[in-house]
Amino acid sequence: MSTALVGLVAGMALGFAAWFGGFGAFLLVGALGAVGFGVGRLVEDGTDVRGFLSGGRGRGRR
Repeated sequence: MSTALVGLVAGMALGFAAWFGGFGAFLLVGALGAVGFGVGRLVEDGTDVRGFLSGGRGRGRR
């Protein structure tokens, strides 16, 4: 699925949430979408969640 299509679907979902549920639903859908995006990126990249949450400590980064 292309990035433009994903953006279109996300925008439509946010629009429907704002129209039918008000501003609170708009914020909730946006926040859950951001969390889903983050989890999807972690799964796609094969990143260990524990390593991601530690912020790179212990990897020798400066």
